[in-house]
Amino acid sequence: MNLLDMTPEAAAGAVTDWVVAKGEPPYRGRQILRRLWQRPIGAWRDATELPVRLREVLAADFPIQRPRLVTRQVSSDGTVKHLWAFGGGGSVESVIIPEGRRRTLCISSQAGCAFGCVFCATGRMGFQRHLSAWEISAQVREVMLQMDTPRPTNVVFMGMGEPLHNWTNVDRALSILNDPRGLSIGARRITVSTVGLIPALAKLAKRSEQFTIALSLHAADSDTRARLMPVERKYPLSDVLRALTQFRRRVTFEYVMIAGVNDRPNDAEALVSFARPLGAHVNLLTLHPGGSPALRPSTPDTMKRFAAHLRAGGVGTTLRRSRGLDIFAACGQLRLEAEGRSHIEPENDGDVQEETAIGSG
Repeated sequence: MNLLDMTPEAAAGAVTDWVVAKGEPPYRGRQILRRLWQRPIGAWRDATELPVRLREVLAADFPIQRPRLVTRQVSSDGTVKHLWAFGGGGSVESVIIPEGRRRTLCISSQAGCAFGCVFCATGRMGFQRHLSAWEISAQVREVMLQMDTPRPTNVVFMGMGEPLHNWTNVDRALSILNDPRGLSIGARRITVSTVGLIPALAKLAKRSEQFTIALSLHAADSDTRARLMPVERKYPLSDVLRALTQFRRRVTFEYVMIAGVNDRPNDAEALVSFARPLGAHVNLLTLHPGGSPALRPSTPDTMKRFAAHLRAGGVGTTLRRSRGLDIFAACGQLRLEAEGRSHIEPENDGDVQEETAIGSG
């Protein structure tokens, strides 16, 4: 039985029943549960507050599942990227970005991705499989186990894969991340990024916690977005906009700027018309290498003018600074490099950026 793949509530019930069956005192159950997520351990032998005999039985009945760390890279700007391998096949990436007291961990929800956004390195891989709930939350847990890496304060589902395509497992992983008996990360510090899968958006909106929702927009008119993101043909923007009104928290739009494609004045005006009625905030991102070689990033001056247009139209806007370019920190880049399928040259993104983000695939 894999306790780490259960919600903390279900794990607590399973541990309580097990403790009773073993004739152990009730406080042993609380000790065991704390070692799953609150004070995580790599193996039961490390839970030295428990008797040796009990640790041996725990290892047999509830083995702790862990990924294998394939690669760990540290950028000159402090960004740390991990490439994890799981027993179910496929490797995935996570990236932790320090910024003052804030430490944002970007995690993956799938190995590969089925949605083929043309600017994304992960989209080039195609879809391999869904990650289970424990594999998703393990990316946070494993970082907590590293002595030289600070505990994450924020988690964003902006790594490999489309989270809402893997809704069943992401739903459970959100509980593991947020529950006080789990990893205890506040709902407002957890962001789910999606291309806009409407049925799962409705399910996410029904959860009582106020998780942050980020829409991978990248164009505010349907024709342009369809050229960049095939999902637009199934779930058009007009329908996605209605789905987003179900959320109580302000929605964020992620917008990768691509030269001559979505960075013109008319694109900015369309974005104002789309974002302002929803009260959405827009993050403007530099295009990272790894997607279609035909695409080029917008210049820093173009990004500044675009941002000024949005702000003048009453839309809150942030120009995001790319981090970890020297270690291929955008989703999918490190795995492609590790597999030798492409050579990706980091690009200089100039002085336009003001804050931090992992950026586009």
